[in-house]
Amino acid sequence: MTNLKKNLAGLALLLMVTTLLGWRPIVDTLLLATKDDQYTYIFLILPVSIALIFLEWHSLRTIVALGLFTGIVLLALAAFTACTALVFSPFLTPDARLSINMIALVMSWIGGFVYCFGYRASRFVSFPLLFLFGLVPLPTVILNVVVAFLQEASAWTAHMFFSAFGVPVVQEGVILTIPKLTLKVAEECSSIRSSSMLLVTTMVLAQLLLRSPWRKALLIFLAVPLSVAKNGLRIFTIAMLGTRVDPKFLTGKLHRDGGIVFFTIALLATFALLWILHRGEAAFELPRKAAETASTVH
Repeated sequence: MTNLKKNLAGLALLLMVTTLLGWRPIVDTLLLATKDDQYTYIFLILPVSIALIFLEWHSLRTIVALGLFTGIVLLALAAFTACTALVFSPFLTPDARLSINMIALVMSWIGGFVYCFGYRASRFVSFPLLFLFGLVPLPTVILNVVVAFLQEASAWTAHMFFSAFGVPVVQEGVILTIPKLTLKVAEECSSIRSSSMLLVTTMVLAQLLLRSPWRKALLIFLAVPLSVAKNGLRIFTIAMLGTRVDPKFLTGKLHRDGGIVFFTIALLATFALLWILHRGEAAFELPRKAAETASTVH
């Protein structure tokens, strides 16, 4: 058996053991993602991480080496985290306990990968490895803060849209009043599901299509205001259609299922930003490569 096959066999064994030990948090997380739309994005995390690692597989094969020290440290930290959740279980809410257990499980997977493939190979695929932490469901207390932020920001953005189009509007928190209509940006209107999906999609696109770390970070950062703008546009559009065209728009299909339309608009804006950043990156790379070629010739 070649060294690479031994490393793969070792990784498979470690993954099997840690997954068997952590089967309960995995099942609970998948059930949560099935029942609650706010966690639907979790279904994307593992397939995307695996696909990104496979894309780099040919590059990894030449730098595989055991990472004993770092791998053991990460595995020990994972075990310590799991034991901490067990010891303090009576004092933790179920959602907090689930989050900690999933953190421990993801750390054990990453530790197993580092142990079997080494630090260099792990650093090469650091994004898909760290992306696995997306499997950790946010505790309710943190999720509530995120939803509240999206509510407030969406209401403010909708207010900006109304003002920009000359519609008289009064805002009190998440309540907006325009002629013939008073509306509240409820938790359901925060679009947490589409916002999380947009963020995950943007992270993957940035990793695949951009090379510069700061450009990747900028695109991911811009996903947040884009998501907020999408929510504000949706509120503005439905309110205007409901007051100017037909009141049925306020409770109709566009209100219930129109999220995909505005998600698509935000995604197109993301692609436009990605194109701009990619062109800037290409424009920077050409002179640099020309200078490197010239220095090599001399």
